[in-house]
Amino acid sequence: MTQPDPADTIAAISTPPGEAGLGIVRLSGPRAVAIARKIFRPHRPHASWRSHQLYLGQIIDPQGEIIDEVLLSWMKAPHTYTRQDVVEINCHSGYGVLARLLSLVLDQGARLAQPGEFTLRAFLSGRIDLTQAEAVLEVIRARTDASLQVAAGHLQGSLGRSLVQIREALLDLLARVEAALDFPEEAEELSPETLKEGLAAQTGALQRLTATYREGRLLREGLLTVIAGRPNAGKSSLLNRLLDLDRAIVTEIPGTTRDLIEEVITLGGIMVRLSDTAGLRPARDRLEELGIQRTRARLAQADLVLYLLDGSAPLSREDREALEELAGRRALAVINKVDLPLVLQETDLQGATSLPLVPISALTGQGIEALKQAIVDLALGGGLKLTGEMVTQARHQQHLENCLAYLAQTRGLLVDCHEAPAWELVALELREAIRELGEITGQEVGDEVLERIFSEFCLGK
Repeated sequence: MTQPDPADTIAAISTPPGEAGLGIVRLSGPRAVAIARKIFRPHRPHASWRSHQLYLGQIIDPQGEIIDEVLLSWMKAPHTYTRQDVVEINCHSGYGVLARLLSLVLDQGARLAQPGEFTLRAFLSGRIDLTQAEAVLEVIRARTDASLQVAAGHLQGSLGRSLVQIREALLDLLARVEAALDFPEEAEELSPETLKEGLAAQTGALQRLTATYREGRLLREGLLTVIAGRPNAGKSSLLNRLLDLDRAIVTEIPGTTRDLIEEVITLGGIMVRLSDTAGLRPARDRLEELGIQRTRARLAQADLVLYLLDGSAPLSREDREALEELAGRRALAVINKVDLPLVLQETDLQGATSLPLVPISALTGQGIEALKQAIVDLALGGGLKLTGEMVTQARHQQHLENCLAYLAQTRGLLVDCHEAPAWELVALELREAIRELGEITGQEVGDEVLERIFSEFCLGK
């Protein structure tokens, strides 16, 4: 990735497209104020603009035509999001007015911002670290109060500060090793035991962070919950009942669902992605075969499986085989149609599965609240432990695991030595561990990583 020139003045629409009460065009860079003065006519002329003040006026094109009445604010560097001069023009929102205003700004010398370039400038200027930059996107995409709380903690720098502290401690250990290597006569003697104690403390801190990833991933991505079972077990009815709306077609004809249907609800503070699937049975045609293939692929990806059993019919061979396949996975055996005379009893399942059993009626709603609680209990155990230091991103988790691996190799060098440790190798492993942490916070990060991260942002952020 070729880094954009920070001397450019960039501009973009910073609000979603469409008709609304308010739209914002944002500029950042050395010419932001000069461009704004060319197109903005204040209602009350001011000899000079004051930073962080709102001014009412009109946007005028070069021919003198009034485009819109707006509120304009100028924020003087370095006390801005990007640490450059920033101008924000608050206009009425609509496709025409926003496009016209942005075009006018670009005609006056601004460049269209790349995705995430405003936040990239905040990172490159040192205003935020890379975990905070990524947290901006987490805040925007948060779907629940719990995920927003964790994202806000990341945005305030909680995770970054913890990682910086660990990294600084490892740098101190590395400095002592390198001093012993470079100045063996002047430096104080470094014993393997002293170094092992320091490594143990930082290893423990890293392990506590990595242990938060499972819940953190659920907060970020949601709990993929697949509703599976034989045709006509009531899968679509259960989806509709959990959603409290008619999302899936329900008929008495077996095999109605041929494709995957996914909807989202919130349970226990986490986003639950409910996926209704085609019934599991020998396929009768090519279309049903494709649906069943997609079902099995979705089951392999699932965080949690709700296997639906028809309580008004005896346990089938297909059900028994499916329950055996789910052994050892996070899954619930859900006995549906308890509003009808029960043929399938819970005792019939004692030898067939060790999965928790939940009786329900998708038709009447009986047992649905108990099912929701069972989903939360199975997914979260003791409940969410929300903290701004929670790891929510796979990228962070991978670097943490890599760092722990390098520290384990460092400890191995210290434990296996019979005489003096191979301090050169110890220093090498420590440098790699420190580099992994720097990849998370942005202290040591390549252009390709930055491009991948900021390409996910919208143009105006």
